[in-house]
Amino acid sequence: MRIRRWWALAGWLALPLLAGAAGAVASLDAREFYTALVRPAWAPPGGAFGPVWTALYLMMGTAAWLVWQAEPATAPLAEARRIGLRLFVVQLGLNAAWTWLFFAWRLGAAALGEIVTLWAFIAATAWCFGRVRRIAGWLLVPYLAWVTFATALTWALWRANPRLL
Repeated sequence: MRIRRWWALAGWLALPLLAGAAGAVASLDAREFYTALVRPAWAPPGGAFGPVWTALYLMMGTAAWLVWQAEPATAPLAEARRIGLRLFVVQLGLNAAWTWLFFAWRLGAAALGEIVTLWAFIAATAWCFGRVRRIAGWLLVPYLAWVTFATALTWALWRANPRLL
């Protein structure tokens, strides 16, 4: 039983990391493109994104694993677990899609609309996760905060770079 849980943890950690890898494929020339953009003074340096996303992906995977292994005592909590894990997978797809929209296809308006949708899915996932395991919901709060920041940055970059985005 213990070995199964450790393998499950590895799988849940791998899932967001794979979503990140799918997004990374779209951002192969992101450093060059990002430095060419007119950026607000509060924009982080390009090198900050990799470490931040790695930490967030690990927290996301841990949160999903905690919810997956939970054994809800009531039907509403079992439903929150089921819905939360489905939302988690959907938001991973949205997470990877943003990188394609912004960096690969350079569609600023679409990337902005997509990241707002991503934010809503993260919030819903955190809420469901928190109903099942409080700590799992809290583990998604830094992710939600970062995507809030990324939404503002997406908007600022899109508005400041109409010819590139």
